[in-house]
Amino acid sequence: MENLRPNGQRAKIAIMLIWIVLTVEIISILSDYLQYDLLQTVANGGQISTETATENDLRQKIIAMIYLAVFIISGITFIQWFRRAYYNLHLKAESLSFTEGWAAGCWFVPIICLYRPNQIMKELYQETQSLLSKKNESYVQNLTTHSIGWWWALWIISSLLGQFIFRYSSKAETIDELTVSTVASLIASTIGIPLAIITVKVIKDYSEIEPLLYELNDEEEEEKIIPDTDLQPLEN
Repeated sequence: MENLRPNGQRAKIAIMLIWIVLTVEIISILSDYLQYDLLQTVANGGQISTETATENDLRQKIIAMIYLAVFIISGITFIQWFRRAYYNLHLKAESLSFTEGWAAGCWFVPIICLYRPNQIMKELYQETQSLLSKKNESYVQNLTTHSIGWWWALWIISSLLGQFIFRYSSKAETIDELTVSTVASLIASTIGIPLAIITVKVIKDYSEIEPLLYELNDEEEEEKIIPDTDLQPLEN
């Protein structure tokens, strides 16, 4: 039987990158608020200098580029952890709903990306819970799917807002349009904070219980090599 692959380091890296994303989200909120304040000043008939406007635009662009880079790297590390976890579960569970490759591929397929990752995450939790509870119910006392619903709901809302902001801001030219884009960005970044916290919880909860699958694997292998002492040698 193929051995389970270590996944703890991947979990730690994914969590670290998510905390970095959260930090950038907070910075983005502060920057968006400053931009909103400038837009309100202009909308109310006030004046801002060209230098102030240029500095604001530069700050916003730098933060946006940093956020995009960190978000992409964070997404890659999360999917690496997710796929490895599902791969390991495949080695222990008799039959799962999807192939191990779907744990990575489902994030990039239109329409399917709206529900399949959630299905796989739930199955990851539920099947692991089922396997370990057969050995000891105390193994899974904290492994519940309660956080997964919130995690996925916030992810969908955040993704939809992100699509709106990307398309709307690229065409925004008037003060009103820029204000709408900025407010939408503020809302998206605010939602990103609980999303990051819950995502960390989802990874942490599973990664704390996943090592027990290794122990379960060892126990099964030991059972397989126990000699049958009732067998007697054949006489010539």
